[in-house]
Amino acid sequence: MPESLKNILIIKPSSLGDIVLALPALTALRKSYPDAKISWLIRPEFSELLENHPHLNDVIIFDRKLLGKAWFHPHAFTSLLSLIRRLRRSKFDAVVDLQGLFRTASLAWLSGCKKRFGMANTKELAHFFYTHKFGQDRNCIHLVDYYLKIVQTITASGTQAQFMFPQAPDAADSVSSLLADNDIKPDNYAVFIPGSAHRDKCWPIQRFAVLADKISSQFHLSIVAAGTDFESDTIENLKDLANVQITNLAGRTSLSELIALLKAARLVISNDTGPGHIAAALAVPLVMIFGRSNPARVAPYARPQCVAAIEPDKRGLQPDSPDPKHNINNITVPQVYQKVCEQMSS
Repeated sequence: MPESLKNILIIKPSSLGDIVLALPALTALRKSYPDAKISWLIRPEFSELLENHPHLNDVIIFDRKLLGKAWFHPHAFTSLLSLIRRLRRSKFDAVVDLQGLFRTASLAWLSGCKKRFGMANTKELAHFFYTHKFGQDRNCIHLVDYYLKIVQTITASGTQAQFMFPQAPDAADSVSSLLADNDIKPDNYAVFIPGSAHRDKCWPIQRFAVLADKISSQFHLSIVAAGTDFESDTIENLKDLANVQITNLAGRTSLSELIALLKAARLVISNDTGPGHIAAALAVPLVMIFGRSNPARVAPYARPQCVAAIEPDKRGLQPDSPDPKHNINNITVPQVYQKVCEQMSS
């Protein structure tokens, strides 16, 4: 089976952090099939993360917001049919669905591909659409290991996790200019990621403010806060609460520029959210703060020292914990600051 795969589709449309965690699976496939055509189905808002990736041949856009209207909007229905036709014309040898939802698994089936790989015990009965299913166990609690397990079963060869992003020199130049415009030295700043798409994954903004004061005083770093347009108000609140200057870059960077900003940072403090996972993949000094989400599944890979959480290794396989003691409000400033000091000293 491995030697016959010449045309492979990865389905992982969202979210940003989960796409980052799937990057090692792409690299593993490329190492096993250096001459294969590899495509990736992704939502448009995240596609820049994969454009010009050295291990990828094609990016297929999955506009979920539009296609979700297919049953009552003629244009959306036409777009859905167009996507299905494109998938079928591609004649994939293998489809690897790392999302595990009904809509992605059904697209794998609608592609007409005879080898469809995915996760067992998925939501929405998605596993019924796969020809090959793979369970998660204590040897692959982390999503990186789980995705690699699926790929390694396909390729019949093992590999170590490797995170790779596309090269974007123009993005680095843009970030340098942006920092200079705000009087920030390009080699002496910390990035705060105080937002998240999920409110209960957000560490209290007052504690980010206290932490900013401590980091500025102790390590003499400029503080930059990044996020989406929608998180700008949160960062403005952070600025009002802190006693040190904080530069609000929410919505002011593209994905490529965000990667460049994080890559050059001396330190990153983040909730469990996409930019934090980018920082983790870049191996920069990092503290990621976890509440209900299970750190054993999505923490910075092989970097437990970067985790600020209650019982990070004692939550089993479940993605989220309903236990009140794992609420993110239980993480204190001293706990996070201790992790900061460890990261800065290492």
